[in-house]
Amino acid sequence: MSLVPLLVNLAVTAVVVAATMLATLAAALRLGRHSVIDTVWGLGFVIIAAVSFLLSGLQGEGLTARRVLVLALTAVWGLRLAGHIHRRARGHGEDPRYAALLRRCTGPVVPFTLRTIYWPQGRTMWVVSLPVQVSMYQDVPLGLVTVLAVAVWTVGFLFEAVGDHQLARFRADPANHGKVLDRGLWAWTRHPNYFGDATVWWGMFLLACSHWSGLPTVVGPILMTHMLVNRTGKALLERRMARSRGPEYAAYVARTSGFLPRPPRRRGR
Repeated sequence: MSLVPLLVNLAVTAVVVAATMLATLAAALRLGRHSVIDTVWGLGFVIIAAVSFLLSGLQGEGLTARRVLVLALTAVWGLRLAGHIHRRARGHGEDPRYAALLRRCTGPVVPFTLRTIYWPQGRTMWVVSLPVQVSMYQDVPLGLVTVLAVAVWTVGFLFEAVGDHQLARFRADPANHGKVLDRGLWAWTRHPNYFGDATVWWGMFLLACSHWSGLPTVVGPILMTHMLVNRTGKALLERRMARSRGPEYAAYVARTSGFLPRPPRRRGR
């Protein structure tokens, strides 16, 4: 594995991410809603993986089987997530998170949204994708670590996909309006989709650990987990749920794990 080609890739993908964020901002201004970036979030990782795949191939770097595997895992995860978020947002206006953020804007909208929405998400995307980029340049054979990594990725993907599907079905039933989903995976963790998302990226990190060069990329899954638990995911959603669902949600919180799956406590305990 050569360092210079990888550094070139890191620089190119940084430019690509910046261009993607600018294009997303342009689309958001045209559509009148910045929540379009939520759909681009998953697609952005697919773009990074595709650019890294093509560039590493042109440079003659990396094991082909590993490069194909990394691209496939990233594409399956990113395209599913983008499709799910697009379907969920279709027909709705601006996301309340972005509407609340825009109310704080006291000057020109474009610089404000670049600073508070697009550049932070772009930076996070690039850092989280480091295991993908580094793996593309590794020429070590697929082995036991690869099998373990794919197994972890699969667990995460299933938690995220099944959790999203269960929640979508629950919300589609008018009889469940105002109620709390506490069945299926949602009985084992209050956020199976967020847990699955984080686990997917720990799996991608393990895949990069087939070679010592993957060890520094641990910053990727650490950042993703931090964002999902403490920033834009679990913490933000639970504050909103506590206000809107009241005692029912408080009882759900008391008996259900906040993130890592575990059997639910008995009701009333």
